[in-house]
Formats: sequence, structure tokens, C-alpha cells
Amino acid sequence: MNRTANRGPHPRDAVVTGMGFCLPGPTRPVFTPEDLWSVASQGVSCIAHDDVYYGSVQLTDQMFNDRVPDVPPFFSNHYTNAHRFGLVSMAEACSDAGLDIQAGGLANAALLVGRGGVDANVDSYLSILRADAQATSPMDAMELFVAAEQAVSPSDVALVQGALTRSSGPCFTVSCGCASSAVQIGIARQMIAAGQVDIAVVTGVDIFNVQLIRNIQRLLRGAQSTYDAIRSDGMPSLLPSFDALMRPYDRRADCINHGEGSATVVMESRESADRRGGHSYGQVLAQATTRDGLANPLACDDTGSQLVTAVRRCLADRWQIDQVPYVHGGSDGNVVVTAFEANAVTELYGPAHVQDLLMTSQEGCFGHNGAPAGCLGVALTLLMMQTAEVCPTTNCEQPAENVPFDPVPGTQTRPLDFDYAFSFNYQVGGVKSAILLGSPEAS
Repeated sequence: MNRTANRGPHPRDAVVTGMGFCLPGPTRPVFTPEDLWSVASQGVSCIAHDDVYYGSVQLTDQMFNDRVPDVPPFFSNHYTNAHRFGLVSMAEACSDAGLDIQAGGLANAALLVGRGGVDANVDSYLSILRADAQATSPMDAMELFVAAEQAVSPSDVALVQGALTRSSGPCFTVSCGCASSAVQIGIARQMIAAGQVDIAVVTGVDIFNVQLIRNIQRLLRGAQSTYDAIRSDGMPSLLPSFDALMRPYDRRADCINHGEGSATVVMESRESADRRGGHSYGQVLAQATTRDGLANPLACDDTGSQLVTAVRRCLADRWQIDQVPYVHGGSDGNVVVTAFEANAVTELYGPAHVQDLLMTSQEGCFGHNGAPAGCLGVALTLLMMQTAEVCPTTNCEQPAENVPFDPVPGTQTRPLDFDYAFSFNYQVGGVKSAILLGSPEAS
């Protein structure tokens, strides 16, 4: 593939000017880029064990009120944790970008949310379903109505973000599991490139019910023999387990740990960022989504062919793969994910060069958190690019034999001066997302 001449910086380039989080932390939640770096750069795992391993945010009312003040109680009293986490990460990202929400800094911005799970919506849904209309007072009925309207659909977080910012721009939710916010990042880039908006705030947020995970664990312990009889190609040999620590790319990897939380990135046209003096962490150059095309809704193609297709669509005829020395992987410790990632990068880089590729995953820091993964991967990768250091793969100590790339095991960063990187995300059913990222001035 021949690379065309680079065009240089363009006014409609999509640059990332803000990052904010509401994620599990070692002693308190991770809120800022500095918090994130202190965890990821040292391979710190914030996943706690209580029958199952889980990453819990532990956001207090005071923490929420400090970051999102003056919300009318009539609405805030009915916020779920998904609402709270999504509002906090947005507020932190806007503060990092130097955008004042209260002064109308997002008045014309696009608010794009990625949501994968429905766990945060269930209680509000059931409260309406089970309510006795004859025995419910008018005031209680109104409270139930407000709670339900805010929380019973995947658009829950977008609703309250739109109200807080009073934005008149596009505001909608994409739901495609763990690729949700990655897809929204691609949509935001397209909106900015087309001149539809100057600022797009992309948030990924999910909650997992810990009791549900515990019950799944108990159910699956007795179901392995039946699963063996119905398993087909592309499905793992073992049912998922949550009772050991997740170890992406490690030879002992056999568990997935879930986590909750939210991650937000502020994307902005280069001309808008330059006009107001905003800091650029880097650029979103391209994003592509593919699917393996299998009939099985729970399987994926372990050859990684559609991940290769997504990467090549991002590169097009403008960049070459040898310009990309780092990939932020989407591995959650699932050996099938590791297999198709390994096959994909071997196809892309070639057997002789793939061993030089640095490819890491920080899912072991916070747990597999679903929709936030896209925004989190972009943020982590741009921070690595900015510092010229690659974070280690958290909880990877003994790389698996079938890992052809360097997963940077241990707890220390690896020096790497790079201007281009990929970030990968996946959804059950074979959906693959690839995002090509560049340094602020990469062309």
C-alpha cells in the first residue's frame, strides 16, 4: 500500500482537549487524567474481592455534589449511579478542557453517550411495574414517574447531561456493548470533520449488578458439562468465571472481572481549540467498526480477520501500519479475545515484525466496565503518547505462549516515542472497533 502525501494540520481535525473519569480507585475514585496515570502507569489493580472480583467506584454524595452542584432535588433524588457517574466524568472532562458548563460552554455541543448494560435501569422499571395505582399517593406517583422517565431507557445519562448543560446540539445514545463509546467517538469525529459541531462530548458509562454476577457464577458452576455439548467454533472452551483475578495476556488468564464507572473525552475541532487556547492531548484520526458475520450471536471469529479489516479501513491509503508501534488492546482476560487479537496483529505486522509491537491492556486496573472502554482506551493511549511511555498490562506477569507481541508485563512503563497508535474495542457477537489516534501535530 502506497501512502499518499500527508496534508498537515487542518481546521476540522478532531482533537481531544479534555478527559474526565469516575472509575474505581485504590483509596478514592479516579477523576482526573493525573489520577488515571498514577494507577495505569504502575499497573495498579483497583479490583476488590467479595465472593467475586469487582471494581466499585464508591462515589459519595459529597464527591458528587462538589462536582455537580445545584441540581434540583426533584431530579437528582432519582438519579441512578449511571446518572451520577456520567455527570461526574463529564464535569471533570469539561473542567480539564477549560469549558465552563454553567456559563454555556457546551451550549452548542454534541452530547454523545455510549451505554451497554441495563442493570442501572432495572430498579426504576420494576418500581413502576409493581406499583399499585390505587394505593399510591399523587406525590409518590409523580416521584415514580420522574424516576422512570429518567432511568428506564438506555438514553438515561444523555437525558440528564443534556439538562445540565442546556445544550441545543445533537444528543443521543449508542448501545453496542463494550464498543459503544468507541462508536460514538467515530461519530463525533465525523460530525466535527463535516462542520456540524465544533465540540462533541463523548461519555461511556455502565453499571453491573454485583448480585447478578454472583448468581451467574453459581449457575455456571453447574452448567459446564451442558455447555461443552452445545459449544461451537468461536466460543471459549470454558464458561466465564469471576472468582479469580483477571490477567490479560498472561498464561494463567481464565477469568473476567467486571467493574463500573464512566469515562468522558471532549473532542473539538482544531480551529475551535486554537481559538480559545485549549490544550490538545492528540487527535482522533479515524474509526471503523466491523462484525465477524457469524450466525452465532455469542461467538467471534478467532482468526481476527474483521479486526484486520477495521484497521485497514482506518489506515486507508494515508497511513501505513509500520507507523503504528503501539496498540491499546481490548483484552479482558478472555483467551478467545487474546487469540483473535494475536492473529490480527500478526496478519497486520507480519510474523517477523509483530514481536516488536507493544500492545497492552489496562482492564485489570478497573475491571471490564463495558461502554466506558472506548473513551478510556482513547484517554489512556493519548496520555501514553504525551508522556512517551507505555503503561504495563495490569496483572500480566507471565505472558502466554500464544502472545506474539510484547504485552509489557510487570508494573513499570516502557519508554516509547510514538505519534500514532490504535485502540481496539469489541462487543459480544463479533463486533470489532478500531480507532486510529495521533499526536497533536501528526499528519
